Amino acid sequence: MITKSSVGRVAVVLTALGSVLVGGFWAGQATAERESQPQMRSALANLRQAKGNLQQASSDKGGHRVAAVRLVDQAIAQTQAGIEFDNKNPRK
Repeated sequence: MITKSSVGRVAVVLTALGSVLVGGFWAGQATAERESQPQMRSALANLRQAKGNLQQASSDKGGHRVAAVRLVDQAIAQTQAGIEFDNKNPRK
């Protein structure tokens, strides 16, 4: 038997669920907009590919290949830091 109180409980639960879903959607949209950063993500992918290429190259480069790998690692770290900074500090 359906009573007024059970209908009221269902309404409260559905309202709460709707609020959570809408809030989650908007939060997700804001995060997606901040995280998209297509140029930074592309640069990060290119740097990772460059590192792989350097690591596969022959090792007789007078230390320059090793130095290049180290510098690419630094560039990867800086690019990731830039992405994270932008995600934490959205533009107005």
